[in-house]
Amino acid sequence: MRSLKRFCIILLLFIILASVLVPGIANASSERRVLVLEISDSITPVSDDIVADAIAFAEQGDYETLVITLNTPGGGLDETLRIIEQISATDVPVIGFVYPEGTQAWSAGTLILISTDIAAMAPFTVIGSAQPVTVTTSGSEPVNDSKVINALVTRATENAKKHDRNQTAAASFITENLNLDAETALEYGVIEYVSPSVEDLMEQVDGQEIKGRVLQTEGATVVNYEIPLRLAFMDIISDPIISSLLLLLGIYALILGISNPGFGAELFGIVAISLGLIGTGFDVSIGAIFLILVGVGLLVLELNSPGFGVFGIAGMVCIVAGSVLLAPTDFPQNYTPADFQRTILLSVVAPTVLAGLFLVFALYKVMEVRKRKPQFGELLGETANVIRPIGPGKEGYVVHRGEHWKARSELEIGKGEKVRILEKDGVMLVVEPMREEKEESVEE
Repeated sequence: MRSLKRFCIILLLFIILASVLVPGIANASSERRVLVLEISDSITPVSDDIVADAIAFAEQGDYETLVITLNTPGGGLDETLRIIEQISATDVPVIGFVYPEGTQAWSAGTLILISTDIAAMAPFTVIGSAQPVTVTTSGSEPVNDSKVINALVTRATENAKKHDRNQTAAASFITENLNLDAETALEYGVIEYVSPSVEDLMEQVDGQEIKGRVLQTEGATVVNYEIPLRLAFMDIISDPIISSLLLLLGIYALILGISNPGFGAELFGIVAISLGLIGTGFDVSIGAIFLILVGVGLLVLELNSPGFGVFGIAGMVCIVAGSVLLAPTDFPQNYTPADFQRTILLSVVAPTVLAGLFLVFALYKVMEVRKRKPQFGELLGETANVIRPIGPGKEGYVVHRGEHWKARSELEIGKGEKVRILEKDGVMLVVEPMREEKEESVEE
């Protein structure tokens, strides 16, 4: 009996000890995790929301650190500054990592990198080209407004100073379009580490004291941040190319739907325009929209009135000019190198030019039709086959020389019967059955 009592006491103590130690072990293992957020395209109006969500996820999950991998040509300046503020405000150590090998973090991406708690680059990556530029008809021009340049330089150098990095290089990124590879950036003190992978980087930063905590990242589990469905969808439509094309497509579809109701094009146009506006953050040039609408109006006028193509040419000029203004390439809305801005312009203008060529072809065909002599008189007296029954108050269909026509008659005519065409009323044929001739021949 005593031995049984002792066994029960020992078992109870073991259970109590296990209940205390097991959660501690579980917590210890869960603490050794790092969260990785991938930014692999332009910084768009939704990028700062994604970063904010990832930071909140890292805070709630008690992650050791948040690693933001950067492979970006840059993007919106306002979004970039909000991302920098979020990195500074959180208690979670944030590591900026230009990754994978052979990629780059230009312009806005460089500002984000030098603002993180730890900055790293993979081999053969590049940072820099942070001088603001605008694309013009003659090429590209740097933004020389001292108010803008001084503000950016001060922001960059203060962030570099905060993290004990090279302030001269931070300023040169903006004033001289300085570009640095990984090894040179490490030598100049712009970054702290060069690493080929996230796992290797976690081994290198292990033991660093950041924001009052000592990182325990060696051997930690790497967790990839999954963007929520809502933000993932917003990320797609906020791409400057996608949002601009949605607006253009929506305008064309809306006008087509109004001109030819019943096919749902107008509904599609409204949806596309709404998505395009949401994607751009409602920062759209009213002048660009006006030019595109005027251009489409001129093309419609050309299609509906005789002329020598003057309205059509003017319409195409308006549409192309509106497309150029619609593309978000001006600083600070788009803080990227000139080459990338030209890519955006080409991606938006090229579909417009293709649509213009199609419209020119359509205009040519319309003019050909206008020059032809009317052929409706040839229909009168000819025969056709009924493919849908016709009767008083009931419209049917007939086939004449392979073409389908609506038809009506004062008599009942069944499917498969032959009819004679009496007249043409708009797009409707007035017919009579051929059976009378058959009846007369039988009587004879």
